[in-house]
Amino acid sequence: MISNFVAELKWRGMLHDVMPETEEHLLSGMQSAYVGIDPTADSLHIGHLVGVMMLRHFQLAGHKPYALIGGATGMIGDPSGKSAERNLLDEPTLRHNQNALKEQLSRFLDFESNADNAAVLVNNYDWMKDFSFLEFIRDVGKHITVNYMMAKDSVKKRLSSEAKEGMSFTEFTYQLVQGYDFLYLYQNHNCTLQMGGSDQWGNITTGTELIRRIGGGKGYALTCPLITKADGTKFGKTEGGNVWLDSNRTSPYKFYQYWMNTSDEDAEKYIKIFTFLSKEEIESLIKEHAEAPHMRVLQKRLAEEITVMVHSQEDLDNAIKATNILFGKSTSDDLKKLNEKTFLDVFEGVPQAEISISDIENGLDMIAALSAKTGFLSSNGEARRELKQNSISVNKEKVKEDYVITATDLINGKFVLLQRGKKNYFVLVAN
Repeated sequence: MISNFVAELKWRGMLHDVMPETEEHLLSGMQSAYVGIDPTADSLHIGHLVGVMMLRHFQLAGHKPYALIGGATGMIGDPSGKSAERNLLDEPTLRHNQNALKEQLSRFLDFESNADNAAVLVNNYDWMKDFSFLEFIRDVGKHITVNYMMAKDSVKKRLSSEAKEGMSFTEFTYQLVQGYDFLYLYQNHNCTLQMGGSDQWGNITTGTELIRRIGGGKGYALTCPLITKADGTKFGKTEGGNVWLDSNRTSPYKFYQYWMNTSDEDAEKYIKIFTFLSKEEIESLIKEHAEAPHMRVLQKRLAEEITVMVHSQEDLDNAIKATNILFGKSTSDDLKKLNEKTFLDVFEGVPQAEISISDIENGLDMIAALSAKTGFLSSNGEARRELKQNSISVNKEKVKEDYVITATDLINGKFVLLQRGKKNYFVLVAN
């Protein structure tokens, strides 16, 4: 059963440009389309997610998605939206990255079933590696004029920029290589549509031109908008860099927090793009959010949906527990369930002091823990005063002056969390 893929993208705000007749072509029966993915790392980041979501919607609409790993193009570098050339990769690195990316993509796309529209992973290095330079300029290059290539926005922007290095011939030919990918997939896999970000329109239409001139057929193009944030900062970036899908690069807690921290305006946009919730459900959530914005209904649902999709329900549950430790009511037991990475993520930036493990094993009195050994509070007198006022907690539980910190208080055998009042935290690290 084929459903209207273009209409689905449209209401979700995921449609930027579409070639005439694309919608009719897709409604005429099962078609194949591809999105190119840059393999310069062994993990996707959330900047890749829009393209992946497009492929998933394409598959859900009854069509066959192709994920193209740009092994060959990763060795060149795409000028679109960039002011400098990228580093080039060797083949073993590319293969490692490809395997890692397929594993992540399989959380979104069905590669394994026997369905006619099961997803396929291809790598353009496989058909480009044996293509000689002479063959390429004879069989492909002669069909596209330099004037045509120079007219592309990505080329014009680089040539007119202030950058002293200009644009290399290698990068200039990128659109021909990407165009050839489309021709190859059209001829060998009956792939009639290429999708990508709006900055890829020029490269994609070079492919449709090659299909017309060499393949004697018709290719279609469809792009989604480049995702932006309402405050003008770059989507998918934090102070620590990219927000990755790999939990070793960006922990599920930090991943969850990224979506929780989106503005109301962005959350309303992102929940359409980054979840598979229905139009009715999203409209209901937007209405509920408008009635009580402080409850952050949109952000919570967005963060929940996407964390489960990229990671797991267990990772989501742990991320919520970790969030509650900072912002809600939680117990010493909740703290002790955090693994070391999540604990350090939650209390990133909180002042720390190292103390010897023997001090803990022998029993550390509260005055020493708060002042003499750590400097958390400025003096023993201040420590006594705060303890008398019942404002000091050890691992989220209130303590008096006679409390002694021992090895049973250690979180992951290493940390003790001190707290004054609601928001002043301090971490003891036992070594």
